[in-house]
Amino acid sequence: MRILDRYILKELLGPFLFGICVFSSILVGTGPLFRIAQYISQYGASVWTCARLLAYSLPGIIALTFPMAVLLSSLMAFGRLSSSSEIVTMKCGGLSFYRLAAPVFILAFAISAFSMVFNEVIVPQANAAYTYIVHYEIMKNTRPKTQEHVIIKDIAGGKLKRLTYGRRFDEDLSLMQGITIQEYENDTLVRIENAEKAVWKDGGWTMFNGIIYDMTEDGRVERTMKFKEQAMPVEKVPAEISRDQKNKEEMTIRELKQHIAILKREQVRTSYFEVELHQRLAIPFACFIFSLIGVPLGIQRQRSSSSIGLGISVIVIFIYYAVMSMAMALGQGGSLPPLVAVWIPNLLGIIAGVFFIHQAAK
Repeated sequence: MRILDRYILKELLGPFLFGICVFSSILVGTGPLFRIAQYISQYGASVWTCARLLAYSLPGIIALTFPMAVLLSSLMAFGRLSSSSEIVTMKCGGLSFYRLAAPVFILAFAISAFSMVFNEVIVPQANAAYTYIVHYEIMKNTRPKTQEHVIIKDIAGGKLKRLTYGRRFDEDLSLMQGITIQEYENDTLVRIENAEKAVWKDGGWTMFNGIIYDMTEDGRVERTMKFKEQAMPVEKVPAEISRDQKNKEEMTIRELKQHIAILKREQVRTSYFEVELHQRLAIPFACFIFSLIGVPLGIQRQRSSSSIGLGISVIVIFIYYAVMSMAMALGQGGSLPPLVAVWIPNLLGIIAGVFFIHQAAK
C-alpha cells in the first residue's frame, strides 16, 4: 500500500468511527431506550435484564449505521483535505480525482462485504436473544399462543432432515392445521406428507386424514398412500414450537430462502419476507454507494466545514431512508416486485454518485 493510500485511509478512520458512535447513539435513543424504559415502568424489569436488552439491540443498529458512517467519513475526510489545500497539491502532482478516490471506494466495498457477513452471522442471533428476553423473562411467556404459518426444522449432522409446515397452530388447544412435511436425505427431497390436522396427545403428535408421496431422485412422485391417522415425526411439545418460531429479523439469509420457498409452495404471499431477504444485500451495499456520493461532495472547497459535512450527511441519509421506506411499503404490499422495491434507493444513489463523480473529475 502506498503512502498516499495510507494517508487517506487514516483520514477516514476517525470520522468513520465517530459516525458509527453518533448515529448509533441517535438510533438507540429514539428506539431501544424508550422501549426499555417501558419495560422498567410496566413490568419492573431489572437493571441487568435491561442492560442485556440494550447490548442485544446494538448489532442491528450498528449494521444500519455502516452506510451512514461511510458517507460522513468521506465528506469530512475529503473536506479537511480540501480546506487545507492538500487536494490541490495532490492534483498538481499529477494525481487525478479517480486516483485519490480509489482507496475510499475500495475500503467502502470492503465495509459492504463485512456488513453483509455481520448482518448474516451476528444480527439474527442478537435479535433472537432480544426477543427471547422480552417475551420470556420480562413479559413472562407472552409469545402468541395462536400463530399462522409455523415452520419446524429438524437438522441432523448439519443437514436438513425434515421441514414441517403448519398453516395454523394453537398452543392452548395443542392443535396444528394444514400440515405439510418434507423429508430429506442428503439434501434430496424423498417424501412429502400432507395432513388435515395434527393433535398433541399422549406425549406425541398424531396426524389425521392425510396422504404420503414418495419421491424419486428427479422429483417425480413414485407412489402415494392415504391414511386416516398416523404419528407425526415431530418430537417438540406445543410450547417449544411456539418458542422456536422466528420473525424475519431473526432469520439468516438461508432461513429466509427456506421460509419463502415453503410459503410459496403453500401458495402463501411472501412479499413481506422477500423484501427482508433482498434488504440483507441492499443495505450493506449502500456503504459503497454512499462513498460514490460522499467523496465528490467532500472534495469541493465549499464543503470544507465539518458541520456542513455533517449536515449534508443528514440530508442524504434522510432522503435515502425516506425513499427506502416508501419503496419497502410498496414492495411488501405487492405494488412493486420486492427486488425492484428494495434496490430503488441504491439505483438512485448510483445515478447521483456517477453524476457527482463526473462533475468532480472535470
